[in-house]
Amino acid sequence: MTFMNIKFEYLYRDYGNYKKWGEVIFQNPNSMAIDELISATEEVLIDRLYFEASKANLHDLYFEDHIEKLDHTWHEFHSYQVTDEAPTDPHNRRINEFLDSLRLGSKPFC
Repeated sequence: MTFMNIKFEYLYRDYGNYKKWGEVIFQNPNSMAIDELISATEEVLIDRLYFEASKANLHDLYFEDHIEKLDHTWHEFHSYQVTDEAPTDPHNRRINEFLDSLRLGSKPFC
């Protein structure tokens, strides 16, 4: 049985609004639909958009000249895509496991 994987695309905007893009491909053995994933993701994100990548076990996309006093830690969810590309998640998570991680990356900041 074959199933399509899911590509999660996200980005980071620094204080100058410069953008840096990232993506991770997850296994999708339960064939979760894109609209279901988007809905589940937006439910846990801050303002349906933001999360901290490191808390969700994703690579931070900060620029080399990251200025802690000016730059924030929030990353933005951009999209999901169905793909036949091989998974790239270093933690070997399934998409539903990633959603659990994303919940942790979206907890209120103190």
